[in-house]
Amino acid sequence: MGRLVSIPSTWELLVRDSRPALFVLPAGLIIGAITVYPILYVLWLSLHERLLIGNVSRFIGLENFARLWNDARFWNALGNTLYFTSVSVALEVVLGLAIAMLLHRAFKGKGFMRAIVLIPWAIPTVVAAKMWEWMYNGDFGVFNYLLGAHINWLGSAAWALNAAIFLDVWKTTPFVALLLMAGLHTIPKELYQAAKVDGASPWVTFLRVTLPLLRPLLLVVLIFRTIDAFRVFDTIYVLTGGGPGNTTETLSIYAYKVLFQTLQFGYGSTLAVTVFFLVGLITLVYVRALRAGTT
Repeated sequence: MGRLVSIPSTWELLVRDSRPALFVLPAGLIIGAITVYPILYVLWLSLHERLLIGNVSRFIGLENFARLWNDARFWNALGNTLYFTSVSVALEVVLGLAIAMLLHRAFKGKGFMRAIVLIPWAIPTVVAAKMWEWMYNGDFGVFNYLLGAHINWLGSAAWALNAAIFLDVWKTTPFVALLLMAGLHTIPKELYQAAKVDGASPWVTFLRVTLPLLRPLLLVVLIFRTIDAFRVFDTIYVLTGGGPGNTTETLSIYAYKVLFQTLQFGYGSTLAVTVFFLVGLITLVYVRALRAGTT
């Protein structure tokens, strides 16, 4: 006589299927408390005129966002942010790829050179910015000493933002190189051997083998670096504070000043929300490009 098979009830099935969600629930609640709630609260603040001075608090809808269109300082900060992001990310990807390909080759002391290259990335950003501030000093900085010139790197509108870009490229290129080195290790050596047998030059091999296979990883690197560069704050704030004359002021620095120096919590939240949506838009463009490249 066969064994009777018990059929689980609907409640038992529901409990069994919900167990994974119950295990994840505590982490989800913590993430919601420290990320989702602040985001929603900032969105709510952006729809208000909130001033600590005078204790002003009233709902104004989208007036803060309409104010952005006539805010010359906002457009200046946006232009600085776009310039900083585009130039720094482009240089970091090109230099990072070059360093990754050099360190991917077999040579004596390869491990030591990899460790040396990663030192700038390991230095805390604030420490690196203060170090470069001294190096940029117009009177006794190392750059003017080596060049035999007297350039006011951080006090000149023509040089200040580019000086911040040089610092960011020095600091973050090793991170890009590290990611791309990992990608180069995934490319089968047989493809390079086949290209060599076919008589392909190193440049043709790079264009036809290396670059296409690295394309998905390059897009991932671009996503990480573009988002990080677009939200840049500490590098420039420590180096120049947004000066001289707001020539290095980015959106994050402008939002910080409006929020914590003028205590305009409503308009400052609007600037923060704008940065949030612009970063989301950039991420969406890159993700779509990544999907298109992998199909």
